[in-house]
Amino acid sequence: MTVGVCYFPEHWSRERWETDISQMAEAGIEYVRMGEFAWGRIEPERGTFDFAWLDEAVELIGEFGMKAVLCTPTATPPKWLVDEHPDVRQRDRDGTPREWGSRRFTCFNSPTYRSETERIVGVLTERYADNPHVAGWQTDNEFGCHETVTCYCEDCGEAFSEWLADSYETVADLNEAWGTAFWSQQYDDFESVDPPKPTPAANHPSRVLAYERFSNDSVAEYNRLHADLIREANDEWFVTHNFMGGFSLDAFRLADDLDFLSWDSYPTGFVQDRQPDTPTADELRAGNPDQVSMNHDLQRGAKGKPFWVMEQQPGDINWPPQSPQPADGAMRLWAHHAVAHGADAVVYFRWRRCRQGQEQYHAGLRRQDGSPDRGYREASTAADELFDLDSVDASVALVHDYESLWATRSQPLSPDWDYWNHLRTYYDTLRARGVQVDIVSPEASLERYDAVVAPTLYLVGDELSTALTDYVDSGGSLLLGARTGEKDPYNQLHESLAPGPLTSLTGARVARHETLPDHIETRLSYDGATYEFRTWASWLAPEDGVPRGEYRTGEAAGNTAIVRNDAGNGTVTYCGCWPGDDLADALVTELLDAAGVEYTERFPDGVRVMERDGYTWALNFTSDPVTLTVPDSAGFLLGEATVDAFDIAVLDGSIGGVGLGSE
Repeated sequence: MTVGVCYFPEHWSRERWETDISQMAEAGIEYVRMGEFAWGRIEPERGTFDFAWLDEAVELIGEFGMKAVLCTPTATPPKWLVDEHPDVRQRDRDGTPREWGSRRFTCFNSPTYRSETERIVGVLTERYADNPHVAGWQTDNEFGCHETVTCYCEDCGEAFSEWLADSYETVADLNEAWGTAFWSQQYDDFESVDPPKPTPAANHPSRVLAYERFSNDSVAEYNRLHADLIREANDEWFVTHNFMGGFSLDAFRLADDLDFLSWDSYPTGFVQDRQPDTPTADELRAGNPDQVSMNHDLQRGAKGKPFWVMEQQPGDINWPPQSPQPADGAMRLWAHHAVAHGADAVVYFRWRRCRQGQEQYHAGLRRQDGSPDRGYREASTAADELFDLDSVDASVALVHDYESLWATRSQPLSPDWDYWNHLRTYYDTLRARGVQVDIVSPEASLERYDAVVAPTLYLVGDELSTALTDYVDSGGSLLLGARTGEKDPYNQLHESLAPGPLTSLTGARVARHETLPDHIETRLSYDGATYEFRTWASWLAPEDGVPRGEYRTGEAAGNTAIVRNDAGNGTVTYCGCWPGDDLADALVTELLDAAGVEYTERFPDGVRVMERDGYTWALNFTSDPVTLTVPDSAGFLLGEATVDAFDIAVLDGSIGGVGLGSE
């Protein structure tokens, strides 16, 4: 386990570099990430390269016993390149070009920009191919940030037509798969299929989904260009990319070309712009542990191995609506939280607060004058405390489908429908019960998991249906959520009623569905108790399945809401609504009991326990101390039974028997 930092030597005078880098080493930092936005400094004019500054910084890092992580600088091309080739810019749906002067504005499908990428990445990787101080590379920076996965330029239009021609045998097959007879949207050839640009009414949902798939494949191809060049120069380097949390870029599509995944964690920002509820005072100081850990578990699950946090929030940040100071201890808390979920490195962003540009109000571990800020002390403490661990061993998988995210986003049927928040209803429940979770794609093998939760498998074809059926037949326990099996993989309703090809597995069909606003009473009964649900309600018609829940309010009253079915050697529960927290807990604990998965008492919001490699972390994201009950056999490596506000405790022992006591 290790701690790192992001450094921009090009922002500071050379006289300061050795001081900065020596202080990094004193703090226990092992990795220094550099170069991600430095193309203009590396190549100030075409064909004229200045590597002296980067060579010197890499050498200093090596002299002080650390390793450099270099980045391909393609997120910010220099002005001269864009002046020469303005066609490399992305275009919005209405045709407006995205201008130079920021970042992430170039088109993934531009042949010119791919050629320029190959050139600069080739020069860079050749330069450092034999440098012993360079450990690996990050490709580009935050693909998809600022809503930049999709572009609508001419290059993308041509590439989309080619992608469709590769995806379908004939244009007649496309017309059939999409159902283009609706509103006379048939196509005569692939070249006539344009990107879905602004129209008076909504674009065809199958066309929108196809463009999402194409756009994500374009990012994956562009990332592969980087990865191949890096490995060609030195196949011992690691290759990763820093994803963003809660974004729609399909991390699974890029995973095969990366050695491990990384992501950028900013807890006090995420609670302000990536969850529907107003953040609490504690969340503004430390974030929501489940919101952050869901991204930890996604990065780990997408590759099936430990991940890195490539950017960890070091203090106050500039981009959310509000910029609160994190709580004392939060930066250390976040490092332990990441490691407990499977991180092998936590890299703080950044070393020093920058004096110029768009990120002047983004804190660093040190202030702009070089003096230590609050994060420096906490990062140094975390570096002293972390120790080597094997990966997380999760017995439960949560199936996350980016394509279902895209498809339900284009046809939500309610302003309150949100794929991520529905997913988190189940994820948060599992985490509140101390259950280790891998977040995996629908294509992942499920055989190693005792239980599987699939909140929204909206697009289901025969292949996925067979995989889920085989899992249950072999003894698996499966929990399916609302909107499962509504559409086929091309975003058409199934010819049969939902859940389409999963009907035999679930033992029920969807007779009707409705969406309801929050001010309407929505209640149901389940196992003799009454619970709340929200937003979405499918009225189920049981066939072989046994009714377990029944709607009690509104037009749905008397109709089945939840069905359980025995199939082969396993069981499947199908919940047709978006459950409230208490109902989700009842469903999840029944699933865990059926699967024989150990779980804890239900911990309150902001307090979480997790296990990795035989050690248990208790993390308190709240401003009130909490007291643990622990088995007599467990000893504390860090902390004690009373975990103070925004503090941690680490036990030498498994999670079994850990609970909350009284102060």
